Amino acid sequence: MLELMPQSTEAAVAVQARGKLTDTDYQQVLIPRLREMIAKQGKARFMLVMGPEFRGWEARGAWDDASFGFKHRKDFAKLALVGAPKWVKWSMDVSQHFMSGEVKNFPPEQEDQAWEWVTG
Repeated sequence: MLELMPQSTEAAVAVQARGKLTDTDYQQVLIPRLREMIAKQGKARFMLVMGPEFRGWEARGAWDDASFGFKHRKDFAKLALVGAPKWVKWSMDVSQHFMSGEVKNFPPEQEDQAWEWVTG
């Protein structure tokens, strides 16, 4: 499940990931918000917080993540991952070579610093 966090604004989006992420999560929560931000600002600023209850992606959710990310790889100014498991960090380390924006990983206890970085 993806849930918009209360600090989200028109300029930056923060999302909490729990359980397995689905197609519905992307189609109803994340993609519309990011598309709107990209349309208005040209670039997205995004923080994804993954707590211990995060379990990865269902197949369709993984496809949504990959296809949107590839299509908009030049449309992110900053992307912060907070509390990401090692395998997610590794995949983002590889993916960031194809993106034009900055990607940074933060441990769970630095969520506030991650948000400051994304919005700064």
